Amino acid sequence: MLRLNLAIVSLATLVTPALSHCTLALLEEATANYVAAQSAGQISTLSTATYTENFKPANISTGILSQPLKIDSSRSIHDVTDCATYTEIIITDPAHPYVIGTQLRYAAHGEPLLEVNSIVTDAGDWLFNATGALQWSKREDWSIIPEEKRDTRATLKAAADAYLNKFNDNSVTVPFGIPCARLEGGVYTGTGSQTDSCDLGFPTGIPMLNRRYVIDPSYGSVEVFFNFGGPTSSPDSHQFRLLEGKIRYVHTMTVLKCNALPEDPCNA
Repeated sequence: MLRLNLAIVSLATLVTPALSHCTLALLEEATANYVAAQSAGQISTLSTATYTENFKPANISTGILSQPLKIDSSRSIHDVTDCATYTEIIITDPAHPYVIGTQLRYAAHGEPLLEVNSIVTDAGDWLFNATGALQWSKREDWSIIPEEKRDTRATLKAAADAYLNKFNDNSVTVPFGIPCARLEGGVYTGTGSQTDSCDLGFPTGIPMLNRRYVIDPSYGSVEVFFNFGGPTSSPDSHQFRLLEGKIRYVHTMTVLKCNALPEDPCNA
């Protein structure tokens, strides 16, 4: 019982940070509290933050955050410049597997939490396979990069934008590294070999709109929420890991909405 009580962390603790400005410590505490709260499924109503699931307003007391989930993997990045975080969560529970991506956004100086935005994927979504996502994600190296070898925020954002822009214009050059692998839903494009490539072809004429970034140079990572294919089309997350200016990993999750429109991912 004591262990359970300790695990029950209210997201209300994220609403009023103890610090008056945005720091890495504040953001790391926020993501730790978020993961604990999701694991326990005990969330208080947020009075100062908006809450969305799959880019739609949702009731935090009845949404995914109110459900206790057995989390098999969680990984977070922290953007001190924009005072935001991103956390990827993988749940392989056969009763209901999920892969969830959540952005937390604070006011510019680390004052009240402004937004909690989650993309929730499960069976039926684009290439969904939580077991596959867990298997391949655990094999990747997401360790902290030494400070002298880190890419700049501008480099990370430019690489992400190049990748996403290529879906609309195939002439765009993307800074792919070797090896490089794409984890799309639960499908991996590589084998773990040193010759794995992410340059495996792209559709064209598909815009990626309404981009919202979380950038963390310490992990060489940039994550983007956007609409895949149009202003109100499928909610999507793409997270990138770069080393020395080159993309090495791409993690994607897409809330599939097959409605016969050509811009939807299922028709790409």
